[in-house]
Amino acid sequence: MTWVAVRPDASLAAVLVIILFLTPVEGYAVRAGRALKLGKEKVTYLHFFLHDTISGENPTAVQVANPNSTRFPFGFGSVFVIDDVLTEAVERSSPVVGNAQGIDLPVDFAFTTGKYKGSSFSVMSRNPITETRRELAVVGGRGKFRLARGVAQLTTRLLKYPDAIIEYNVTLFHY
Repeated sequence: MTWVAVRPDASLAAVLVIILFLTPVEGYAVRAGRALKLGKEKVTYLHFFLHDTISGENPTAVQVANPNSTRFPFGFGSVFVIDDVLTEAVERSSPVVGNAQGIDLPVDFAFTTGKYKGSSFSVMSRNPITETRRELAVVGGRGKFRLARGVAQLTTRLLKYPDAIIEYNVTLFHY
């Protein structure tokens, strides 16, 4: 076995170079080579109702995968694609403000009318639908809800299995 003597300062330099390449770079938003000017952070409170319809002639949620089990009709492992309607009030006939689209979770809540038209926020959390009250994390947004974070508090207002109407009270922190 042959031993090679290495100068201590050479080893230190090699370690520093390796660390330099492995250290993540401090992040910031960049668009077209310029830093994104975000402005002052805002807080927005939203209130709306989500109409999740699985039954009937015009469903807004469709099951696209199911588990290898017949224990529960919509049990663990079921996957739904949704395009649910968002309204101002609990009645389906009330004015539509947007829609919720996604694969169960994550879901993007897009607004199609009013001052938030063209803006959306996204949620990603465990959603125990059998509980009347629950909470979801807001993990992002676009448009007027750029870089949103916050919380959505959900209350089931009507559960006529498998359809449901869910009330949303959302607090968003955004730019």
